[in-house]
Amino acid sequence: MMFALALALLADPATATPPPPVERCGYRIVETFPHDRSSFTQGLFWHEGHLYEATGQYGQSRVARLDLKTGKALAQSKLPSDQFGEGITRWGDQIIGVTWQGGIGNRWSIRDLKPAGTFKYEGEGWGLTMVGDSLVLSDGTTDLRFFDPATMKEQKRVTVRFAGRPLPMLNELETIDGQIWANVWMTDFIVRIDPATGDVVSLVDLTTLKADAGVSDTDSVLNGIAWDAKKKRLFVTGKNWPKLYEIALADCH
Repeated sequence: MMFALALALLADPATATPPPPVERCGYRIVETFPHDRSSFTQGLFWHEGHLYEATGQYGQSRVARLDLKTGKALAQSKLPSDQFGEGITRWGDQIIGVTWQGGIGNRWSIRDLKPAGTFKYEGEGWGLTMVGDSLVLSDGTTDLRFFDPATMKEQKRVTVRFAGRPLPMLNELETIDGQIWANVWMTDFIVRIDPATGDVVSLVDLTTLKADAGVSDTDSVLNGIAWDAKKKRLFVTGKNWPKLYEIALADCH
């Protein structure tokens, strides 16, 4: 599926009502770090000096605390072999994670990555992030679903729109300065979303980053966004990439 082409078509000037303007940005590489090429990256976030990563694939899914300089796991917790791990996020002293099609969510202690409980939800699980006090889930549809992280009771849904049209295939999520950043699956794009309206306010074009990582497999797509709020560092990587990047936005217009 040509999602890059689909994104361009979403900006059709024939739309009856003028859509909200979408800023477009490129990038520059600030620094490159090693990344475990066996990691099918599904979720990524930064907390107190370390990256936390969730990986997928049945029998290989795990949650791990990583050393940035080496890419090595300092601690990890494996998922049961019948669970396909997806996104993760931090909520207080817990890591919350979802699985692809099983409707099973997991909780771990962020201190030692030991299991701290499970929960159920409907539909697929793709990406996770926290927006204020709400847990936000992407599930492959055009909607972002908001939950109470304590009870997993759904609070609301917001439809994501690019230039006025619904945008599906939102994958890994990260919250940065009040906006939700989302990988768009099978593309080289990250979209920045207003969580109140669902409007995409900015498109980050990371074309050529996959080539720099030296991967060409169809499944080895861009996926993974982490934000170091204290040092204002933005990290990205992809599924089975041997590199993780600190990047900065460039040429925004």
